Amino acid sequence: MDLYLDPDTTGNRSATIYRELLEAILDGRLAAGERVPPSRELASSLGVARGTVTTAYDRLTAEGFLVTRVGAGTFVCADIEPRRARRAPVGDLRPRQVWSALPAPVPDAAPTEFDLSVGGPDTTLFPLAVWRRLVSATLRPSLLTASAYEGGGHPGLQAEVARYAGLARSVVASPDDVLLTNGAQQALDVVARAVLDPGDVVVVEDPGYTAAARLFASHGATVRPVRVDEEGLVVDDLPRAARMVYVTPSHQFPTGAVMSLRRRIALLEWASRRNVVIVEDDYDSEFRFEDRPLAPLQNLDRDGRVVYVGSFSKTLMPSLRVGYLIAPRSLQDTLRQAKLLTDWQGDAVTQGALARFMGEGLLSAHVRKVTKLYARRRQALLDGLATLPHGVLEVLPSAAGLHVCTYFTDRTVDDVAVAAAAAKAGVALEPVSVRFQGTTPRPGLAMGFRRITVEQVPEAVARLASVLPAPGQAPT
Repeated sequence: MDLYLDPDTTGNRSATIYRELLEAILDGRLAAGERVPPSRELASSLGVARGTVTTAYDRLTAEGFLVTRVGAGTFVCADIEPRRARRAPVGDLRPRQVWSALPAPVPDAAPTEFDLSVGGPDTTLFPLAVWRRLVSATLRPSLLTASAYEGGGHPGLQAEVARYAGLARSVVASPDDVLLTNGAQQALDVVARAVLDPGDVVVVEDPGYTAAARLFASHGATVRPVRVDEEGLVVDDLPRAARMVYVTPSHQFPTGAVMSLRRRIALLEWASRRNVVIVEDDYDSEFRFEDRPLAPLQNLDRDGRVVYVGSFSKTLMPSLRVGYLIAPRSLQDTLRQAKLLTDWQGDAVTQGALARFMGEGLLSAHVRKVTKLYARRRQALLDGLATLPHGVLEVLPSAAGLHVCTYFTDRTVDDVAVAAAAAKAGVALEPVSVRFQGTTPRPGLAMGFRRITVEQVPEAVARLASVLPAPGQAPT
């Protein structure tokens, strides 16, 4: 057969030739027993040194894919069976039944010209040069010989998290109280493993963070959505059988409501009477633009009911995959065991670099810097929304976070269709109705300001206005 290779001229040509020959063998384009081109001939056709090709041939020979016959040439091994497809076989194995009953995940918004999607931070603001320095300083021979962190993670980062959470959020914790995880989602998974039995009732906010609800349901829990109003989770609606309550009290997702002090106290008292675990997800309250934050539930907890979950996905970058949880001492040993069962330990290099980043005061400085930038973007978005036709969208109050939430005053509007029309107009945003799980969905739009510049906001709002329907009308 004719074999065409296009080696990467900027990389390792020998490695590229090796990969493409291997793919040709595995795909059957080079059949078992077939002679491959002589090294001199292939090198000439590719314009590379003969040694480049012979290095690739030698590697394939050492791995058993090629065999050399003196005086005859180099051939594909006769016992090589090409793979029939590039995917694993279908099979008839079936997952646990619970997976077929899980609600569908909310899809991420597709990339558009104007990004008002809800999610992580503006990753272009990440201090990459500083991070490279810290990673280099962490990646030392001593790291390679250090014993695995069998407790809560990197000890230095545990100490920095305890200090930072105490100063920034009034969380009460010592370094030993901190369990480091691979993001907040793993923290929720670890808590579920440690606390929940199949069939246990877990309360989630409605509307709310549907990925958490899916996770709890995957553990066999019975998920009960409870409505949210302007004061946060409605405690009077909590089911008597609840074993766990998952809340986002500092900046409710997606509405942005702050749980009132009255509600916080009522929730803690209710949980204490019924021996219920409260999982407090403080996912983005570092970014505050108005008012002073209320003390977290964890700070108000006197009976050891609250597991506090945080992460660095919003403050720095989601791909760092560093989160943490701070739990009552009665749960800490079990939570550590559950964490060890999932992945043994986190990324020591990333955790060590983050410990240095925080220890040098760089995290606090970064948060202050980007909060000022996000504040300008947020105000530009609010000013833009104020120019929309009166009575179409109600902007919900919000003093923190990286998005704002709106409801349509006309509850018959199809917000999913509006979001799709906005995407066609070049504006990415999220319909709110997809975040409801129990109560009647209310249509609305959640809009982030993490990835849009102040200068882009007017045009983005103008395009949104062009697809907003009048009450009772379908979007164009």
